[in-house]
Amino acid sequence: MPIINRMAELHDEITAWRRGFHSDPELLYDVHRTAASVAAKLREFGCNEVAEGIGRTGVVGIIEGNGTDGTAGTIGLRADMDALPMNETSGKPWSSKNDGKMHACGHDGHTAMLLGAARYLCETRNFSGRVAVIFQPAEEGGAGGRAMVKDGLMERFGISEVYGMHNLPGLPVGEFAMRPGPIMASTDELNITFVGDGSHAAMPHQGKDPIVAAAQCVTALQSIVSRNTNPVDSLVVSVTQFHAGTGHNIIPGRAVLNGTIRALSGEVRDFAKKRLKEIAEGVAAAHGIEAEVRVSTGYPVTVNHLDETAKSVAVASEIAGTDKVNADYPPMLGAEDFSYMLEARPGAFIFMGNGDTASLHNSSYDFNDDAIPHGSSYWARLVETLRPAA
Repeated sequence: MPIINRMAELHDEITAWRRGFHSDPELLYDVHRTAASVAAKLREFGCNEVAEGIGRTGVVGIIEGNGTDGTAGTIGLRADMDALPMNETSGKPWSSKNDGKMHACGHDGHTAMLLGAARYLCETRNFSGRVAVIFQPAEEGGAGGRAMVKDGLMERFGISEVYGMHNLPGLPVGEFAMRPGPIMASTDELNITFVGDGSHAAMPHQGKDPIVAAAQCVTALQSIVSRNTNPVDSLVVSVTQFHAGTGHNIIPGRAVLNGTIRALSGEVRDFAKKRLKEIAEGVAAAHGIEAEVRVSTGYPVTVNHLDETAKSVAVASEIAGTDKVNADYPPMLGAEDFSYMLEARPGAFIFMGNGDTASLHNSSYDFNDDAIPHGSSYWARLVETLRPAA
């Protein structure tokens, strides 16, 4: 079954919503204008209930179907609303008007597509039970998914299964991709401070140089992946910052390393954090100094549930055709806080094609509006397929 005709009719209107969100981006939990606009549209569509302030600034709309089957729980469909702290260079007429804020990950498109599906479902109600359309803040580093779950999202609305979707540059418009099991990585931030004893650069023997120790540690940490982890297990340890010193002739007293650890299993994640501490402290001890190691726990692994993935693949195949759905797409080492919702309830996360566009988190990126009918149709058909009208 191809794109829903009604979604094609609504394409221009949904595009206008999307471009409005794009031009007025907001960060993390400070998505008050976006959330208010979403809530107003959901009420205008005729949702049976609209709840605001879930997980601080999240919005949930409840739509009841015409079917009488009340045995199954509510289906949750989630979109994210927040932007990134960066300046836009796309040059589009709808570019960000807010300095230092940009929708560089397509959350504007995700929000608009789910709104389009909500409008259609309110108009037709050709399904049984209830659907919850979930609009989440703070995906970009703020763990808004966790905040909504902790705020009772699943229990309050009786959600029994939950689904998410993200656009993917490089994947052609009209195509979908996913896989069962781990599909996106966990992410943790590493912070290592080497505490030495500063001295004059001409007399290094009078101090204890933390820069040499930190430099050796950068290289030594790569052995976690290359020599301590099974080659078939995915793991990335990246040192992305090295801070030390204030002058050419001063050996500083401290050197700081920052970076990330990304893994596709909890076991590998835990091992990497343990080994990181051992290596940093060992290198420091060899230089007669101390290492203060702190790992800030980030998002868990995003794990698709087997049955729900199969359901998603079947619906996507109806929309796009089986030849345009990759059901065994390689996992990605980026992170996604939809993982918290998948820890709370069974569900699945799917990628949809954004075409030949700039990459995510690139200052020239823009969501591809041609993808809108495909994404909105997927959401609507998912509900109608999983909860057919009795």
